[in-house]
Parts: sequence; structure tokens; C-alpha cells
Amino acid sequence: MDVKQEAIEKRLELKGFLQTGTKYELKDAHDLTVAYTPGVAEPCLHIKEDEDKSFDLTCRSNMVAVVSDGTRVLGLGDIGAAAAIPVMEGKSLLFKRFGNVDCIPLVIDTKDPDVLINTVKLVQKNFAGINLEDISSPKCYEIENRLKKELEIPVFHDDQHGTAIACLAGVKAALRFVKKDLSKVKIVVNGAGAAGANIA
Repeated sequence: MDVKQEAIEKRLELKGFLQTGTKYELKDAHDLTVAYTPGVAEPCLHIKEDEDKSFDLTCRSNMVAVVSDGTRVLGLGDIGAAAAIPVMEGKSLLFKRFGNVDCIPLVIDTKDPDVLINTVKLVQKNFAGINLEDISSPKCYEIENRLKKELEIPVFHDDQHGTAIACLAGVKAALRFVKKDLSKVKIVVNGAGAAGANIA
């Protein structure tokens, strides 16, 4: 079976690649009272007094939203929000597997930067960070810049900065292999899109 067919078969078999997991096991009625009513009121009141406690008393401290509008999916272009979900699931798997960071794919069905920005602002209290993914340029720059100014949590645009980091790592490794210094070589960046502009 080729990889394209396997990508479909695995998703059909598993109904996607993500599921909700729990850290606290409900074994009896007491456990239920700790997890939910009446015990849940106590962490709620602590967070009401100090919102930063939401990072300690909930899953928020290790939760990132992988946000996209599906307008610039690598190799596919503007495929729309729903069609971008498999990419966001895949990115969430990478975060979990290689960084042990929990992620939620969050595709927003709009091409309007203001709607996307306002939606992310409204849901930010659930997350410790936002990873922007597969948003067309030039609006991706505006979205990232505004979110960095308007959110209380970190924002990372993977198409720009993640690609730049990976390329720099590759260049450094190649130069080490051929025993050359970065300051003594010329490097050409072909293209000035979201990735190319930040690689430069």
C-alpha cells in the first residue's frame, strides 16, 4: 500500500489521529466529587481570585492551539478550514511526540483576518500558546503581529519561524560537514513568502 492510500486508511480506521486523554481516573463516587461537583468549585474560586492559577490548576499550562484558516496549506493551497484539519492533527501529533506538548487543532472557517484574530482572542484562556499554521500571506503577518500584541500568551507562526529554524539547522549541519564557516559562504533564498522572508 502506498503512503497516500495508507494516510486515508489509517484515518478511516482510527477516525482521526487525536483523542481526549485523562490524567485522573474516576474509580468511584468520591473520585467524581473531586473531579466535578462539589470539589471542582475550589479550583474555580482560586482561579477567580488569580487567573494565572489556571496554569497550575488546569491542563492549560501544557496546551497549545494549532490555528489555521486553511488558506495556504503546503503543496495544496487554499483548501479551506475542514480540509486543513488533517494537517493540524498531524502537527498536534508532532508537538506531543517530540515535545510532550498537548495540542488542539483549531481551524477557523474564515478568510477575514479580523474574525480569525477575534476568535483566537476569545479562546486564549484555554491555552498556554498559539501556533499559527498554513495561513496565506500577506495576511499571516498581520495576524501574527496583532495576536502577539493583543494576546496574553505566546504566539508562534510556524510557516515563518519554524521553517527558518529548520533551514538554519540544516545549513549549519551542512557547513559543519564540509568544514566551512557561515560567515564565509553565500546562501540564496529563492522566494519571499512567509517562509523565505524569515529564512533570510
